[in-house]
Amino acid sequence: MSEKKERALKEAKKVMDFILKDELTVEEKNTIVKESIENFNRNINPGWLKYRKSVSTNAAFVEWSDSQETFVDVFGTEFIDLLGGFGIYTSGHRNPEILKYVQAQLGRYALHSQELVDPLRGYLAKLLEMITPGDLQYAFFTNGGAEAVEMALKLARIATGGKWFISTIGAFHGKSMGAISMGGKGAYREDYLPLIQQVQHVKYGDAEAVRTAIKNLQHVGEKVAAVIVEPVQGEAGVIIPPEGYLKKLREICDETNVALIFDEIQTGMGRTGTMWRCEVEDVTPDILAYGKAFGGGIMPITGIIARPHMWVEKLVENPWILGSPTFGGNPLACSAAIANIGYMLENDIPRQAKEKGEYFLSKLKMLQEKHPKLLTDVRGVGLLIALEFPKSEMGWSVTKGLFARNVMTAGTLVNAKTIRIEPPAIIKYETIDIVIEKLDAALTDTEKEFNL
Repeated sequence: MSEKKERALKEAKKVMDFILKDELTVEEKNTIVKESIENFNRNINPGWLKYRKSVSTNAAFVEWSDSQETFVDVFGTEFIDLLGGFGIYTSGHRNPEILKYVQAQLGRYALHSQELVDPLRGYLAKLLEMITPGDLQYAFFTNGGAEAVEMALKLARIATGGKWFISTIGAFHGKSMGAISMGGKGAYREDYLPLIQQVQHVKYGDAEAVRTAIKNLQHVGEKVAAVIVEPVQGEAGVIIPPEGYLKKLREICDETNVALIFDEIQTGMGRTGTMWRCEVEDVTPDILAYGKAFGGGIMPITGIIARPHMWVEKLVENPWILGSPTFGGNPLACSAAIANIGYMLENDIPRQAKEKGEYFLSKLKMLQEKHPKLLTDVRGVGLLIALEFPKSEMGWSVTKGLFARNVMTAGTLVNAKTIRIEPPAIIKYETIDIVIEKLDAALTDTEKEFNL
């Protein structure tokens, strides 16, 4: 064994020992903090830690464990989670009612053979059909949100024969090449141009703009594959479209023979107060993308589900043509998603998100009245809530103030003037009250900092 590999083995064993230990010594904790910062700066990206605006470059906070509503750092400092992993933790952190099924599956087998029939994938697809609206039927499982969007775009092209896509300004669908082509913020797109060329972006919330874009393209002989839209724009700062927008999009797509894709990766699985946001308008898309909270806050699993007419013969003849992710729909991830669906239905997680979201919003509106120059807007549905400030620097100041008070949150990726309130739906009302008290203090500090 080479000297370099010997050092690697020694390093691996040290970390393996950390993982197995129930308790760490103070020296070990300090070592983990020091080396974690060094590892990020040397082997991941030296800009990563500086970019985390809520915690700045403070090296003392290294994540080590979590439970239900909170994260805990390596020294035992507990943080109330308002970030929710950008929407992952709707059912809570390591929910024991979900975790036990993943542990049981891990004791049986973890990954699939790729050739034998893995039953959990089939059961999960069946359950997904049962909890999604309309006649959505055929499921395809992936690992990350952007990958799910890629499958949705590919399926739309295969099924319709069209090449063009209509997306919206302010949209966020991921950062892979196809997904970012649909994205609505220049900063994420400019370095990769040219992207997919056949994309038009229109104003979000304006259904007639979608109709005009489709009609214009069809008039000059172009064929449109799909319209892709978030039922609520999450990373744009929780932008809620006018009532009837989704229903109107469905009518337009039906009239023009264009597929409709709803990206419910963040809005779905109970986050916005219904299992899927599109249920509010009783609309069924041709393709629905899901993710984030789908794996119960324990395992990564995303994907799409499509209506039968989208699953054309070409996909039946060659099941691999759409994609073949090695780990997509693996048994561990499927066990988490199945248990999560059971937990959400049994405990009515969408209703909890709705009621707690309404309670949260009422308290936040009161803070807005108290801090009108700083907190310019409060908006949201369910537990997908945004606070907007006059300047992005003010929002960063508030997140840092919250972090100093052991509350974790962050901004939205497309709108730098907003920060998110996206806690687990199992959050206690007492915890919400504590958060409001801490937020009030953080807002007061920021007002003093900016002389408001």
